[in-house]
Amino acid sequence: MDPTIAILILCLTFALLIVLRFPISLALAASALLTVLYLKVPLATIGQTMIQGMNSYSLLTIPFFILAGQIMGEGQMALRLINLAQVIVGGIRGGLAMVNCVACMFFGNISGSAIADVSSIGSVMIPMMKKKGYDTDYAVGVTVSAAIQGVVVPPSHNLVLYSLAAGGGISITSLFLAGIVPGLILCVSLMITSYFIAIKRGYTKSEPVPIREIPKIVRDGLLSLMTAVIILGGIFSGWFTATESGALACLYAFILTFIIYRDIPISRMWIILKRTFRTVAMVLFLIAASAAFSWVLAFLKVPAMLTDWMLGITDSPFIILLIINVLLLLLGAPMDMAPLILIMTPILLPVVTTLGMDPVHFGIIMMLNLGIGLLTPPVGTVLFVGSAIGNISISAGTKAMIPFFYVMCVVLMILTYVPGLVMWLPNLMK
Repeated sequence: MDPTIAILILCLTFALLIVLRFPISLALAASALLTVLYLKVPLATIGQTMIQGMNSYSLLTIPFFILAGQIMGEGQMALRLINLAQVIVGGIRGGLAMVNCVACMFFGNISGSAIADVSSIGSVMIPMMKKKGYDTDYAVGVTVSAAIQGVVVPPSHNLVLYSLAAGGGISITSLFLAGIVPGLILCVSLMITSYFIAIKRGYTKSEPVPIREIPKIVRDGLLSLMTAVIILGGIFSGWFTATESGALACLYAFILTFIIYRDIPISRMWIILKRTFRTVAMVLFLIAASAAFSWVLAFLKVPAMLTDWMLGITDSPFIILLIINVLLLLLGAPMDMAPLILIMTPILLPVVTTLGMDPVHFGIIMMLNLGIGLLTPPVGTVLFVGSAIGNISISAGTKAMIPFFYVMCVVLMILTYVPGLVMWLPNLMK
């Protein structure tokens, strides 16, 4: 069988099904199945590959992280973290935008998801900023941009997906450590940008938090952040695996939300579980379908062909990494993040490792790159959610987000070409 024809069947079938608006998981599975039929490979191979793709102990980490984030998001944790951020940076000119950035970073340390960030923080911060005299488009722009921190800072479940897509050989602990400094750099960059925009638009300082309320706000905020401390502290200290830390975080989130603060009635737990199960089911099927698609790519030697092609264009690591970044930015516009991680990791990882790039470093670059894609139409999931919360058009939200988009692209380039910023903590903990 001609490998070129097989590659065309795989790619064209996938593209056609996406254009016809099939779910990406079905498009991946169907294109892999048709290609295997052409190659006359036993169909049992696809079934076995899909099952093996889900047969990973590390995969249990994702349901636990999602459940912990759902519990915390359902309660009043977002408001408590916003209040804590208000104490830290609220007194600066245009401080509510900075509060937004810090609160999104805090909540990202709990949810590990940009969508959860913009949904929870945005539903509080966007109306609050509008009430305090901030333009609605600006409130949406800064919120959706700050929410991207959730895909970089630990415990991002997208980093777990990346580790699985890479064959499970990349340490989740190292990936989490690698995301800390880039997350801080991204947060500070967004805060600086929001400060200059606040000056240009004439926004004023926020009202100071009454001193008598600060102890309670700090206590409540730190109790909320303990979820992240349990996850990250347990993993980094070696006391727990990532999966065990996720399970403990779920227990802590349950106790804090339903017993200590009693934010919501216990009857809501059934709704939270159903929502979590639905999300996990979609993720698992996507992983299974991606495993089949990746197996076909490897069988046809597509990663090796791409590596040879890129090295044939130029032997400059600078140019190749620039091409990869541009490619991921372009792909991030029409496709969602999780399938791109599962599809592109097996293809691009051999290219960057040939250049001598650490897989952990590349994982953080891919997360930020595809996270930026969550802001760009036509898919732009985070942008869509933020614009819906702010009740503005997608075009208005896009226009307000552009200054932050440029800043995030600059941060992406810095992290790409200065690996020490990403690898400092992982190397320090070895």
